[in-house]
Parts: sequence; structure tokens; C-alpha cells
Amino acid sequence: MPLRHYGVLSARPVDRRREGAGDTPHYQIHLRDAAGTEYRAAVNVESQQAPSELLYLVVEDFRHPVTELLPAGPAGWTPLPSRPGTAALDFVRGGLFDPAGMRTLPPDRPGADNDLADLLDRYVGQAIADPAAVAYVFGERWPTEAGIPDKVFGFRPGNGVHDVHMNQGNSGRFRADDGVRQDGALLLRLGAPARWVAVFLAFQSQSRHTDDTTGHRLEDVPAPRPGHGGPGGDGTPDGDGRAVRIVAALVNPVGPAPEAETVTLRNSSAAPVSLAGWQLVDQERHRLTLPAQRLEAGAEVVLPVSAALRLGNRGGALTLLDPAGRTVHSVAYTARQAAREGAPITF
Repeated sequence: MPLRHYGVLSARPVDRRREGAGDTPHYQIHLRDAAGTEYRAAVNVESQQAPSELLYLVVEDFRHPVTELLPAGPAGWTPLPSRPGTAALDFVRGGLFDPAGMRTLPPDRPGADNDLADLLDRYVGQAIADPAAVAYVFGERWPTEAGIPDKVFGFRPGNGVHDVHMNQGNSGRFRADDGVRQDGALLLRLGAPARWVAVFLAFQSQSRHTDDTTGHRLEDVPAPRPGHGGPGGDGTPDGDGRAVRIVAALVNPVGPAPEAETVTLRNSSAAPVSLAGWQLVDQERHRLTLPAQRLEAGAEVVLPVSAALRLGNRGGALTLLDPAGRTVHSVAYTARQAAREGAPITF
């Protein structure tokens, strides 16, 4: 069953601690909200399933519509329904980042700046030192442990968030945790004026090709290959469609509604690709089946979409699916990007 208590914690980070050998291990963050309630965020840095090293991606200038849906300050815990139009995260459908950029890091090893705990330390340390910073921790809240001190930082009552990583496409006993729009992540709002840093984590045993309803992995997808497209592999262009990308969208054309909105695709591979059976899906899961045409190597095609998809001017997301229903590419845009009438948004 999907996570029962999914949401986002917005709070000030005040301390952190890395667990050593023999622990789970996690990277532990101590946080405090505006009301003075204390929390611990337990962030996985090693997998219980082989391969043990996690996949990670840091986006140091994160721009996405989800940031406009979050509390402005350290408001504490906010439950999130796992549905479109909310701040719920989905690594597959949300256009949050390009999974081809994910890489692996060991959890902890001697030396500076060479493991996942070091990486988290760098950004969390910046947030602790910044009086204007707010951390947004997406994941599952565990029950408040009344009368019991937190096992890491000692505050009472124990209280916190875990599953701060991708929560779909699992295998084995973790398959029961699968769901859509319930992924975990760490977002940091730093400085004034504010900039966003996003840290995304996933297990190599997970697949980024998942069912739209259950979040279970699509079993016909090859096993993941570290450094080749993140969860589920698929990072190398080879003419079979995996290098077809969404490169632009005209979401706010000049003129009154109904507007002539378009999406532009590019085939970056060295061989032609047939688009027969492919689909574009918007943030609310409306679908457009693409014309059964041949997209030559290196070529682009501009597709009219106004009749089927809803490319709202308040921000949105687009996902490209191949004929097997596998996610090939996903992108997102903000309301600010959509405000420029007649200007295509490039990805």
C-alpha cells in the first residue's frame, strides 16, 4: 500500500549528525518549526538492497511550480494528498529533474567531500548558517513518540520524517510502499533573495518506469545501470526512442482562447524513431496520442496540443510516454515562465 502519512515538513534546520558504520545508516537532521516543535529528518544514505550505493542529484538553482505551493515559512508538518495540483512530488511524472543526471555515491568513507553524507553536510550546513533558510523535507511522518526522547538529538517528544527518497518502482519487500505522487526529497530555500537547492535520492534497485495508478515498476524495463539515466537506466541515445525529448512548449500563445498551444519534440539519437503509439500527458493526466509519423535523426516536430492537453498559465508539467507506457522524458514550467505571451518555453 502507498505511504500512509505522506507530506512535507517545513522547518529551520538547527543541527545535523551523520551515522557511522554499524548504523542504518542515515544522515540525521534536527529541525524546529515556528511554533517551537522539534523534528528529526532521517535521510537514507545507503540501501538495504544491493547495489548499496544511492543515486543522487543536486539542483543548485531549482525552479519548478512546486515551490509556489509550499508554505513561506517554517510552518511545520503539512499532509499532502497524492494527486495532481498539489505539492506532492513525483520523480516520474512531475518534471522535477532529468534522471539522466543521477549518479552514485558511497554513504561514508574517509576523506573530504567524497561521499553522500559529505554532500548532504555541505548543503544542510549552509542552511543552518543562513538565518533566512527554510528546509522542506518530503516523506512520511512517523507517529509522535509521546514521553520518549528522540533517539538521536534527545528532544521530547520524538517526532520526525523518513522515506526522504523515491517511493515507487520498488522491488521485493519494499514493493508494498509503492505509490504515485508520494516521492521524498530535500528542498532548501536559501538566502535573500531566495534561491532553491533540491536534493533528490533514489535506490539503484528502483525503476523510474512505473504504473500510473499503483507506482509499481513496469517489469519489461531493463535493470538500472548506475550513471546511465538513474533509476531504470535509459541514459544513452541509441535510436530506439529513449533520446526523444520535449525541448519546448508554447503554453501562452498570442490571442484569445482557445489558443494554439504547441509542444516541440526532438530526436537526439542517430537513427529515426516512429512516434506511433506515443503519448503526451499533462499535469492532470490528460493524454494526447501522437500522430503515427517518423521522426528522423536530429529532427524536431512541432505538435498542436490545445484540443487534448491543458497547458495552464499558472505552471504545469508534461510527460512523454513511449508505446509501452514508459516515461521517456518529463518537464515542468513555472507561472513566471508562462507569463510571457507568445514566447515558447525551452527545456
